[in-house]
Amino acid sequence: MKFEYDKEVDAAYIYLEYPIKDGEVKKTIELNEDIIVDFDEKGKLLGVEILNASKVLNKKTLLQAQAS
Repeated sequence: MKFEYDKEVDAAYIYLEYPIKDGEVKKTIELNEDIIVDFDEKGKLLGVEILNASKVLNKKTLLQAQAS
């Protein structure tokens, strides 16, 4: 698992499978306006994108993700 945060766009991505290879994501579902999930062809969850991350995630967690 890997966690990344991009402060410029205030978006976080939680990789459950890392790295995600080009073309591996076969289905993307928008759960709401801020949460997007990516699946492979077998329905396995590969990752979760969180938009407006600073509004829902702890600041310490975001700073640690930026540093890695």
